[in-house]
Amino acid sequence: MDELRAELPNLTTDRLVLRPPQESDIDAVYAACQDPEIQRWTVVPSPYRREDAEFFVRDLAIEGRRTGANLIWCVFERESGTLVGSQGLVLRPQDPGCAEIGWWAVKEFRGRGYTTEAARAVSHYGLRELGLRRLEWLAYVGNDGSRAVAEKAGYRFEGTLRSYAEQRGAFHDSWIASLLPSDLA
Repeated sequence: MDELRAELPNLTTDRLVLRPPQESDIDAVYAACQDPEIQRWTVVPSPYRREDAEFFVRDLAIEGRRTGANLIWCVFERESGTLVGSQGLVLRPQDPGCAEIGWWAVKEFRGRGYTTEAARAVSHYGLRELGLRRLEWLAYVGNDGSRAVAEKAGYRFEGTLRSYAEQRGAFHDSWIASLLPSDLA
């Protein structure tokens, strides 16, 4: 998987451009992550400070690309160039053929199918370009919006993992679904 350490490519869809985070994205990421729903359902810090957005762009995304362990894209509407969300793949050293996919969406852009469109692009990249054998989606039980995106993107629900995912010192039950190369149309 040496290609993971190469520059992360831009991905495009009919309505979106997905590209690695850049310095110019810090303000938009900071503004988006003020949303209580993003803080509720993800592991972003709460409260979310400007320093957290700087860390996301300058450290987490760059180090993730360098090591190939955490691949992050910012998602932009093609027409306006506005940030609509983020997508990521977290690869597991203990299981190099498997990765976890995750996302968040800017409040004003939810319900338009953008997150599903971006998830399909990232899933295709992971399974086809990186040659992964399995992608997993996990979300805290109750995150119905994320579950709807996963299902629309073709992920197959596998069940509930009890007291599985840690967020700010507490463990939560989590839903899990997967996508395999054979699931792609």
